[in-house]
Amino acid sequence: MFYFDLDELGDVERNIYFFSRNRFNLYSFRDEDHFKGNPKPLREKVLDYLKANGIAQDIGKITLLTSARVMGYVFNPVSFYFCFSPDGRPLAAIAEVSNTFGEMKPYFIPPSENGFHLRAKKHFYVSPFMDLDLDFDFDLRTPGGTLEIYVDDLKGEERVLTSSMKGGRHALENARLIWYTLTYPLVTLKVIILIHWHALLLWIKGIGYHAKDDRQDMQKDILNPRQKK
Repeated sequence: MFYFDLDELGDVERNIYFFSRNRFNLYSFRDEDHFKGNPKPLREKVLDYLKANGIAQDIGKITLLTSARVMGYVFNPVSFYFCFSPDGRPLAAIAEVSNTFGEMKPYFIPPSENGFHLRAKKHFYVSPFMDLDLDFDFDLRTPGGTLEIYVDDLKGEERVLTSSMKGGRHALENARLIWYTLTYPLVTLKVIILIHWHALLLWIKGIGYHAKDDRQDMQKDILNPRQKK
């Protein structure tokens, strides 16, 4: 995954040969892939969202943990924004969750003692094998030299699904990017293939299935909503 400062995307494009913004390359970052339906540059989209959630003060650095397109393709199950004041104080994080229907839902996560934390109603169709009447529990540490993120599904006080992301931070350099390309070829395509492969395994096991068009009342505040046929 990439960890970008949104103000430095132009510098990344100039210094990394196989990376481009809003045009094709081996790796590319497109503003349209985030906060879908808003045609503005990404930083402006994030500022609009923060303002709508009560953050009216000046915003300094905004960083984004995400996957870039590889050979023009990407599917990000979730991307994370970390937003800071001009003096470096954490103001909010945003979890931008996507599903395989092209829909997207952002979650505003306030700062906590250890980073950022939110428990909120899901109100979004992510997996056909999970109820819509669940809560997301986001627990994010501010990225530094390491990454530590937890996103669980709760039904009442029971954790019915736990997930985590952990890793180390490395500088984005041309040689390193080539090495990762050889080590993890077409990684974004692998993501969507594995999602469907594991869905097939769960279906074979007889796990209960929830259709996308069921419980429309539980699917709220969605970006780029799918049009029902």
